[in-house]
Amino acid sequence: MLGIIRGTLMCMLFFTIQTHATDMKLVMLGTGTPNADPARSGPSVAVVVGGRSFVVDAGPGLVRRAAAAAANGIPALAPDKLDTAFLTHLHSDHTVGLPDLIFTSWVLERPMPLRLYGPPGTSAMAQHLAQAYRLDVDIRLNGLEPAMPEGHKVEVTEITPGIVLSGGDLTVEAIPVMHGSWKEAYGYKFTSGGKTIVISGDARPSSALTEAAKGVDILVHEVYSDAGFKRREPVWQNYHASFHTSASELAAIANEAKPKLLVLYHQLYWGTADEDLVREIHAAGYDGAVISAKDLEVFEP
Repeated sequence: MLGIIRGTLMCMLFFTIQTHATDMKLVMLGTGTPNADPARSGPSVAVVVGGRSFVVDAGPGLVRRAAAAAANGIPALAPDKLDTAFLTHLHSDHTVGLPDLIFTSWVLERPMPLRLYGPPGTSAMAQHLAQAYRLDVDIRLNGLEPAMPEGHKVEVTEITPGIVLSGGDLTVEAIPVMHGSWKEAYGYKFTSGGKTIVISGDARPSSALTEAAKGVDILVHEVYSDAGFKRREPVWQNYHASFHTSASELAAIANEAKPKLLVLYHQLYWGTADEDLVREIHAAGYDGAVISAKDLEVFEP
């Protein structure tokens, strides 16, 4: 047994969870991109509600950032508590932390399998990781080291648009987004206690994401600098325009969606800075609250 439990293409997981309107937190575990910025881990965001953590994407550095958040007063992000995760898409910068999430959390005594939700291909990725680490798993289970017998396993649900998780007062909805030539990529909408958070993942502008974000408490959205874009070579401009969202495009999205707070992540600066991104969004006509996030910042709706 290599530890992969296949889910259906669409399922809803029900469990008991107590939530309150002030209980939801957004934790920026990683705000980075494929660029190896030592100040920013790879893209990963956690929504904490009812004493549980729900991780979106598994960029590099995920588990250590989660441990830092736990040390800073959010115990739901202790490594052994990381038991539910969602992938927006299967680009490497969003998934190279997946073996860390699976196996480090297990070694640090997560007792149950990781529940993993993601687009088609997620199951195959988890299966290959189980095969890659099979010798490690065998030694830990059958050698001298005490090991949780179930924690290395992964329960995969390959998703389609709509509600993918529901329990107690929490619902999680998968939102189809456009991300270049990826056939399926998703954002996620978390709703609990009358509060809502939408996380874009990597995406260019789309009506589905804008509609899902209307009136939310927090919209977490990727962005690239308009000024920096102008300095890029045409081949890269063509790529980024198809796969990502510019500051001016995000201003238009925010003007239509009207979130109470717009949080920027997966920022592509190209010689600009956080304050420049915020300035570009305001210059494009959006006058709402905008924060360009850094790793380990926490926001409450």
